[in-house]
Amino acid sequence: MSGIAVSTIILAAGFGTRMKSSRAKVLHEIGGRAMLGHVLDAAAALTPHSTSIVIGDHAPETGDYAASITHGINIFVQAPPRGTGDAVKQALPAIDGFEGAVLVLFADTPLITPDTLKALVAKIEQGATVAVLGFEPLGAGQYGRLKTDATGNLEAIVEAADATDEEREISLCNSGVMALNATFLKERIGDVGNENAKGEYYLTDLVAIARRAGQRCAISAADADEVMGVNSRGELAAAERLFQQRMRSEAMVNGATLLDPDTVYFSYDTKLGQDVTVGQHVVFGVGVEIADNVTIKPYTHLEGATISSHASVGPFARLRPGADIRAGAHVGNFVEVKKAQIGENAKVSHLSYIGDAEIGAAANIGAGTITCNYDGYSKHKTIIGERAFIGSNSALVAPVSIGDEAYVGSGSVITKDVQPGDLAVARGRQAAIKGWASRFRAAHAAKRTE
Repeated sequence: MSGIAVSTIILAAGFGTRMKSSRAKVLHEIGGRAMLGHVLDAAAALTPHSTSIVIGDHAPETGDYAASITHGINIFVQAPPRGTGDAVKQALPAIDGFEGAVLVLFADTPLITPDTLKALVAKIEQGATVAVLGFEPLGAGQYGRLKTDATGNLEAIVEAADATDEEREISLCNSGVMALNATFLKERIGDVGNENAKGEYYLTDLVAIARRAGQRCAISAADADEVMGVNSRGELAAAERLFQQRMRSEAMVNGATLLDPDTVYFSYDTKLGQDVTVGQHVVFGVGVEIADNVTIKPYTHLEGATISSHASVGPFARLRPGADIRAGAHVGNFVEVKKAQIGENAKVSHLSYIGDAEIGAAANIGAGTITCNYDGYSKHKTIIGERAFIGSNSALVAPVSIGDEAYVGSGSVITKDVQPGDLAVARGRQAAIKGWASRFRAAHAAKRTE
């Protein structure tokens, strides 16, 4: 970050009625994180002197969420909502005595990046009193136009309804995101009036106030996708789509292979190592970390899981929170792992549930094996030793321990510990009744002919 000090104010007081939701608009998620969380993350990258959020009295949960993820955040309430200028005015106590740049953001623009914010703040460091973030949409429509003077500095923000035909041809539009000299903001915010159709106080009026005072105003440009505001479910879906495209590109740039990128879905905190191969239709939930040289096969769902190098998972596998797949281990098709460690080079190849367990290195878990970890009231742990072999269709009733290099016969229900090197078989002894099947069939055939 540049040498200028930065304080951030995030505006989050809107009602979000178009979302048709009981949840505050800015708490709806993109990539597994609330929109507000994304904006707070972007602001935090600038190491701000202070961070403030302005909420409405209708959504105290917005402030609760912000406080839960940002230590020391200042929370202010705007009631009733009277425009962006009034909202920023509520947060002025947080910048009392502060000198530097004040960055004003919106909690419903989740795709904005730290680099864009740094470029905007740099305009203040370079001497501008106000800097506005501009963008070029496909259609300017009702966006305010950013009118420049002969030197390229911002001359005025012209609202679409007030623009001349010539001004409507301007392609650079106002995103609403601004950076301001802190001293100027504190001194002149009171000059912003509400003589307009809505009777609201608009922060953008500070551009005209600064220009009249002979101060320089600047423009910094951003990609249109970055400043996309989310006001409806459709726009939320569009933002999710853009976020996923960004994450997919980033994963591939950093050395991962996505066999069909458009079918892979990431969370905001997904971590992939180099030479990771991800198959088609894979979903990464929150809290997944994958080391180098891992293979994730198609139709796998992962959440809260850690996978070490050279392991493979899937296809059609599910890793739930607490799954810890060690180096070289294999978790195969239709296997579910929850809160369990699968040791180095161990194999759980198919059709198994492994929950609340510890599987030793090089152990082999046969098809259809389940750890019976829940007794209706509490969860219990299963421990399987190194190089142990669990036969197919076995049920391990926790708490239970299988020793190193022990064998469990197929179809067993194990309720007692098995010592290292032992074979445990817990099933009914097979018996044969001579001729029973032939007699059974003959009796039923006779009934059909009666």
